[in-house]
Amino acid sequence: MKGMVLVMDGMGDRPIKELNNQTPLQAAKTPNMDKMAERGITGIMDSIAPGVIPGSDTAHLSILGYDPYEVYTGRGPFEASGVGVEVIPGDIAFRCNFSTSDENGIITDRRAGRVREGTDKLVETLNTMKIEGYEDIQIIFKESTGHRAVLVLRGEGLSGKVSDADPKVEGNKPKEVVPLDDTPEAQKTADILNKVVPKTYEMIKDHPVNLERIENGEPPANIVIPRGAGAVPSVPSINEKYGVNSACIAETGLIMGIGRFAGMDIIEMEDVTGGVDTNLYNIRDTILDQVKNSDHDFFLINIDGADEAGHDGDTQAKVDFLEKVDEIVMSELLKLEDVYIFLTADHCTPISVLNHSGDPVPILINGPEVRVDDVTEYHEYATAKGGLCRIRGADVMNIMIDLMGYGHKFGA
Repeated sequence: MKGMVLVMDGMGDRPIKELNNQTPLQAAKTPNMDKMAERGITGIMDSIAPGVIPGSDTAHLSILGYDPYEVYTGRGPFEASGVGVEVIPGDIAFRCNFSTSDENGIITDRRAGRVREGTDKLVETLNTMKIEGYEDIQIIFKESTGHRAVLVLRGEGLSGKVSDADPKVEGNKPKEVVPLDDTPEAQKTADILNKVVPKTYEMIKDHPVNLERIENGEPPANIVIPRGAGAVPSVPSINEKYGVNSACIAETGLIMGIGRFAGMDIIEMEDVTGGVDTNLYNIRDTILDQVKNSDHDFFLINIDGADEAGHDGDTQAKVDFLEKVDEIVMSELLKLEDVYIFLTADHCTPISVLNHSGDPVPILINGPEVRVDDVTEYHEYATAKGGLCRIRGADVMNIMIDLMGYGHKFGA
């Protein structure tokens, strides 16, 4: 029996006044998700624990059955692996934003207008970077989806115990990176980063890609801001842990990286840009092809757009995206037989917060012989009354493996 955990990134929310105090999921027209709820069993989930605000990385690790407090070293290594950088022990990796800086070093747009094209050409220039006094340190940049990128520092005497350069809000300069412990490795790494950030501005502010963006009235992607430092972690294989043959279908480098570290096969997709404009038809077709035609029996699937809308505070975009997913993707998944579908979010990204929150997220399981409860709608309020009650992310794989028939009895 096959199974999938389908994560709608950032789907959960809080009641919004302009939606008559409904959540976007509650306000959206999602007849196919509602049908799944009616045919299945529902509940709510704390990805890590009640009130703990999860990152997408730590939430996915927990949902896959790993203890994030043990295996998580920082977001950077997962992001780097996900976009194809072969990170090795000793590397220190960072997730980054292409951002917009003015001539005074003030960040005017943290996401450079959510730049979609040309960052690969910017990376070609950045990968010629050398930092005076640290010529022995290899500096590797790689573009990811949209405004995202990664940075890997490779060499001797480095540490992931450094702070972020991200100012978090526009109108400020990048933060000075500081060591988070007293080791010379952390001090060295912080010094390198404090030289790398302004160097990125020097190298790409007049790049043809950015001159064209300025000419078109778009904010230039003229500086790179790193955060989420981490050393390369050790993550046990999910296939060995649960006896499955697994695959990951995702738009973002972060989730692909988590899948790759977990030993999952990464299913590449073409023409998928991420965010609310992503090609949901390609995602749908890839899922259906893998479920019907591959030897994989367990899938981690991530669809990202609701999270982007939440971070942008765009209520209507979040509602519209959820309706598109329901119409394009869920309508076809509803037709699958002999497949267990665990539908959830990794975290809430409330419109009012513009970031993640510690609110629980809705869950449902659809599939053969599932105990059906009385819930007939899929949203935060309805599923809170469901038969799964309130679980944690760490429970998901045990439940799925049991339903799929791969579980083992504990005891005599």
